[in-house]
Amino acid sequence: MNFTRWSARLPGTQRRAAARDDRSSVPAARAEYARPEGAPAQPDDAAPEPSGTDTAEGLPGPALDDLSAREILGRLPAPVALLHGPDHRVAYVNDAYEAAFGPRPPGVPAAEAMPELDRLSVLPLLDQVLRSGTPRTVKSRRTTEGGSYTVTCTPIAGEDGVLVYAADVTDHAEAAERLRTSERRHRETAVTLQRSLLPQELEQPDDLRIAATYQPGGTDAAVGGDWYDVITLGAGRTALVIGDVMGRGVRAAAVMGQLRTAVRAYARLDLPPHEVIQLLDVLAAEIDASQIATCVYAVHDPNEGQLVYASAGHLPILVRDEDGTVQRAADPTGPPLGTGGWVHTSGTIALPPGSTAVLYTDGLVERRSEDIDEGVASLARALAGAKGSPQVVCDRLIRSLGVTAEHDDDVAVLVVQHPARTGANAELFHNAALDLLGGIEAAPRARAFATGVLTSWRFPVELRDLGVLATSELVANSLQHGTPPMRLGLRRTDRRLIIEVTDGDDHLPRRRQAEPADEAGRGISIIASIATSWGSRRTPGGGKAVWCEFALPQ
Repeated sequence: MNFTRWSARLPGTQRRAAARDDRSSVPAARAEYARPEGAPAQPDDAAPEPSGTDTAEGLPGPALDDLSAREILGRLPAPVALLHGPDHRVAYVNDAYEAAFGPRPPGVPAAEAMPELDRLSVLPLLDQVLRSGTPRTVKSRRTTEGGSYTVTCTPIAGEDGVLVYAADVTDHAEAAERLRTSERRHRETAVTLQRSLLPQELEQPDDLRIAATYQPGGTDAAVGGDWYDVITLGAGRTALVIGDVMGRGVRAAAVMGQLRTAVRAYARLDLPPHEVIQLLDVLAAEIDASQIATCVYAVHDPNEGQLVYASAGHLPILVRDEDGTVQRAADPTGPPLGTGGWVHTSGTIALPPGSTAVLYTDGLVERRSEDIDEGVASLARALAGAKGSPQVVCDRLIRSLGVTAEHDDDVAVLVVQHPARTGANAELFHNAALDLLGGIEAAPRARAFATGVLTSWRFPVELRDLGVLATSELVANSLQHGTPPMRLGLRRTDRRLIIEVTDGDDHLPRRRQAEPADEAGRGISIIASIATSWGSRRTPGGGKAVWCEFALPQ
């Protein structure tokens, strides 16, 4: 290897010839490069040129242009190696290189003499550097000796060789690893909190089949506050909730947990969806005014075959009919929770037997490269062809929308199916209703109606008698305290018997302890003692509904 020819091409050495006076001719420069190390200087070299650099003794030191390439590379504190030829034979390594990796014999191919370059993933780059004439860099790679290096391979202009420069970045790499470890622990804490606050097991109503999926964002994305819930309200009705806190990390997960708990408490009041959203709006502002959340709250009533919903800034519900047609829930949609100053209203969307509804968060459909409406349209197309159980539909939607483990946002999906029942399965689901007309004579007609219906449904005698007694008490309570119109409804599912009476008065009954001398006040207590559960709610028309349930023998 001709080190003299290389050194003349390295930066700084070409400027030496132009900067010298009468004793800095090209032949003299070549003689200087060619002089072996340790050989005495010629007389003309005895007196160095003055420079602006002083040595430790206070005498002027050599200028940069007075140093050969070997001297410059030898003084560098970073490891440097020169490789020559197509097989990258070792031409030179400086002292810092030997200190870091040990001596390297000259003339031996780097693949044999320099195993550290293989560990640093540098060897594959050498051919690319020679072929393209373009530098290549490998960042922050660890060696078996324990250090981390960033290595740059630079072609030598006009020579068949490569200069390898390694920068020790061990401290930086260790600091970055500590930071990554801290972020990983923080993310794991947030994910654990998030999952612990979500339902561990979804409630499964009699008339619906439900599945849900939550997937946190990738390692580079902080965990958000997505949540979902399913709440059975009684009398066959079911509340469905999905929401998204707009923050990140543990704080967002904690706010999500508070909102989810509040939704369950408000749902037990059996309020209309827009009233639940209105209460959540006030609560969200009290929890943390800086944390904005979106939410949709929907209620399914099997007798009506539809979802009644209210939305606070959330994406629309999608419903796939049995023929594959996908409907999108329209307005009303109010602003996100916590903004205040908005009166929310409820809307409806049909959910007939055989249909599937999907509630989801923006992580499923939002992409930086497209408008979010395009994402919702893509979800609608995927839903149109998605068949199978609710969990299968969940998984297919996740795959169709391209959500992977490295997705940049967390995703929550809630799939609700209203199955179409046929054959023997359909015989387990029946409805019967009677308008309660007239005065007190409506009570015996209601008892007779209930007796005939429950007998035709082939209930055991004991359950039939309890059902007739509950019907009598509910009707008597409505006749005494309610106003027309009045209606008795009986419903059986594969798991329970439901008895419900509606009237035009919105005063909700409550259970109280009747005194021995009281002639009234015992009806609700009797209902509560014989039924599995009971409850009441106000109806949209301004009246109320009082109901009770009996669990069927398995």
